[in-house]
Amino acid sequence: MKRTSTSLRVRLPALLLVFEVVIVTLYTFFVTYDDDANAKHQSNVTKPMENALYRDYPVFADIQVMIFLGFGCLLAFFRLYGFGGMVFNFLTATFAIQWAILIQGYFQFFREGKIHLGVVNLINAEFACAVVLISFGAVLGKTSPVQLLVMALLEVPVFAITEWAVLTYLKINDAGGSILIHLFACYFGLGVTFALYRPSLKQGHAKEVTSYQSDILSVMGTLFLWVFWPSFNSALTLKGDDQHRAVLHTFIGLSASTLTAFALSAMLNKNGKITMADVQNVTLAGGVTVGASVDMMISPAAAYVLGMMGCTACMLGYRYLSPFLSKHLRIQDQCGIHNLHGLTGLISSTAGIVAILLASEETYGPSLYEIFCYRAPLEGDPRLGELQKLIPGIRPGLGRSAREQALFQVAAVFGTMAVSAVGGLLTGLVLRLPYLAAPDDESCFDDELFFDVPPDYDCMAAQGGLLCANTEGKQGHSTV
Repeated sequence: MKRTSTSLRVRLPALLLVFEVVIVTLYTFFVTYDDDANAKHQSNVTKPMENALYRDYPVFADIQVMIFLGFGCLLAFFRLYGFGGMVFNFLTATFAIQWAILIQGYFQFFREGKIHLGVVNLINAEFACAVVLISFGAVLGKTSPVQLLVMALLEVPVFAITEWAVLTYLKINDAGGSILIHLFACYFGLGVTFALYRPSLKQGHAKEVTSYQSDILSVMGTLFLWVFWPSFNSALTLKGDDQHRAVLHTFIGLSASTLTAFALSAMLNKNGKITMADVQNVTLAGGVTVGASVDMMISPAAAYVLGMMGCTACMLGYRYLSPFLSKHLRIQDQCGIHNLHGLTGLISSTAGIVAILLASEETYGPSLYEIFCYRAPLEGDPRLGELQKLIPGIRPGLGRSAREQALFQVAAVFGTMAVSAVGGLLTGLVLRLPYLAAPDDESCFDDELFFDVPPDYDCMAAQGGLLCANTEGKQGHSTV
């Protein structure tokens, strides 16, 4: 494939123009303001400081930092693909959020005749965006921006339908998104990369290397994600003690995985040194492994153990499982999303099921039926009235037992994995269309294909000095 076939001059503007026309048309006919943003619903008795903005915006702002700075910097670890990692993340995220507002809002439109836009819609849309960006990690450096936009276009509806079906019919507990965000994103991304398998990259690529500067930038992304992850996990939990526990458990899990990551990195390195890839990725494992049970009464010690377990699984996955998948199963998982989101998501889901089985009134009091709403008595049950006197927020439930709910959780795990993998595989087949400007094998992991790059973009440290290849009389790319 010639480089000229990857020109974005027509493809990218045409695609973005179509997207913008479709989005503005749909917004015109189907989107209106939420009551808290609608001037017609304000009066002289309205209390401005009780507006939902002041409750929800701080969490929204934190998640914004994670999406645009955290993911963006984290994906900029390749020496010659810093622009691609950060800028394509920026482009894809912006479109995915706009698109998710509409797709997730469809279910509200179906009930109410309009999509009522508020900050909570933006938070939900950013969760869908996070799914797309995690999947992006599996194909980092091997796709064009046109392919990434099409991937977001197809992944968001599959995610929204899966999310709606699981929450509406299975009614699971998954406050931190370990099932619906991390597992879905992981197996969707693996399905895409399986379909886009490149045999010539089986033994690696000359440009698939990092630099001192790119590794520092990537660690900055890790730090943004680490600091703001408690907001991500607690964003949609019940306000009050549930959200308080979610923040505590997330911090504890992240702290445990960080200490464990440094210990294992030095231990597994044959020279006894710390590997930067471990710092960039494995330290975050605890944020995922507490996700499914993050708002439950699992105890701080259990959150710490989950952080250690997730980190260990993630570390061993990077060391041993990723090479196996690439060599034997045609899965070239570029960022190791199966380790950071798949393995840890499975541990988290299992922990959530155990926590559900152990949940009792002795531990939770009457709030058991508020947190595990499906266990609340059915409408008309005298027990429901007694509980509502203690906690007015309790609503009629499904009368499920803990064991029955555990089975629904298991169904959600395997159902989500199956739907996402099939959806990713089909999306990958679409992304193979030649018009989508996929880079050839030689041009992977290289910004020069899609960007006007500065003269020193491929400078590298060499024997104590700087060797710049992108100057007049170009010497070619170093493979060091």
